[in-house]
Amino acid sequence: MKQRTLLITLTGPDRPGVTSRLFTVLASFPVNVSDVEQVVIRGRLILGVLVTYAGGPPTGTGGTLGAMWAAVERAADDLGMEVELTTGSDLKEKRRRGRLHVTVLGNPLEPAAMAGIAGRIAAAGANIDRIERLSRLPVTCIELAISGADPAALRTALTAEAVLQQVDVAVQRSGLHRRAKRLVVMDVDSTLIQGEVIELLAAHAGCVDEVEKITTAAMRGELDFAASLHERVALLEGLDESVFERVRQEVVLTPGARTLVRTLKRLDYRFAIVSGGFTQITDSLVTELGIDYSAANTLEVVGGKLTGRVVGDIVDRPGKARALERFAQQAGIPISQTVAIGDGANDLDMIAAAGLGIAFNAKPVLRQAADAAVNVPYLDAILYLLGISRDEVEAADAEDGLTHLTLGTPTE
Repeated sequence: MKQRTLLITLTGPDRPGVTSRLFTVLASFPVNVSDVEQVVIRGRLILGVLVTYAGGPPTGTGGTLGAMWAAVERAADDLGMEVELTTGSDLKEKRRRGRLHVTVLGNPLEPAAMAGIAGRIAAAGANIDRIERLSRLPVTCIELAISGADPAALRTALTAEAVLQQVDVAVQRSGLHRRAKRLVVMDVDSTLIQGEVIELLAAHAGCVDEVEKITTAAMRGELDFAASLHERVALLEGLDESVFERVRQEVVLTPGARTLVRTLKRLDYRFAIVSGGFTQITDSLVTELGIDYSAANTLEVVGGKLTGRVVGDIVDRPGKARALERFAQQAGIPISQTVAIGDGANDLDMIAAAGLGIAFNAKPVLRQAADAAVNVPYLDAILYLLGISRDEVEAADAEDGLTHLTLGTPTE
């Protein structure tokens, strides 16, 4: 006998027992559950249940399905809810190609931005299957599950729209590929921390303006990083090594840095930092945050004074990519399951090598090369690109007795 489908949609104020009541009614009738979706928006519930049954359409008031429909209507009336019935004859939903997640971040997120994003998705011939809010504060993040799109073409279209609407948009493949990320490798200066350590050191040496100019050119990709590093470090010659302790006290973490590391460590991620800066500063960050792996340059100190030179291999653009590969090997994690986060041209190779490359408040050269760009000032917004919601983070913090913490605050 031909199988038919029946979609029952309940809409109304959310309250305990609605789902239980509906399924209790359906349990008395010869139907099978094919699909269930439920969402609550500001206390209003939308519950959809798709069931299958054998036979003709449930029209009229007679017969088994007529009795079921009457029972569902009575239950909805008792609950103070509206009910809608849709029938069909196609048992199976077609599996659409190109299942993707589109993550949209805005501060604020305006209707025009969502209209533009949705319009580009429609123009690509794709369908929005589900929409979910991952965060409301300090930034709004909406995630759309879509199907039927070519990832590369859609990413190009949405990147252009994101620039017009001044929002951040990331496009990622759905499924196990997205959930498999297990190692995060992050740049330090202007990423994990605010500002550049070498400029903090230069302030104590009285040459901050000269160093800033060289740093800016290097981060834009206008100068070779290794050459620019030697040029800047030479200006620090003669500084007393006690400057390291003073600079450690001056280092300020990027808002949301602690939340990002704490949350991913809870999920058994490995966390690494790789820096064109200096071990004399990054080593304290490793201890403070519980970082698993680190790589940075080391300033030479002789007789208690900086010599204006670095010792050992330089952690430059290719060195950062090599560090990512080394950390992945040490952790026993494939490169495809790594995430790299940076802001400047010397992060390009690392971003390209990782399974997911994220540009964080980055220079244009890196934004263009990365898989995703985040331009809000909160480092924990990266959690949303991994499908982790603010509510989940806050619930985990509460379980650990950290109820006073707020995502994205300057102290976290």
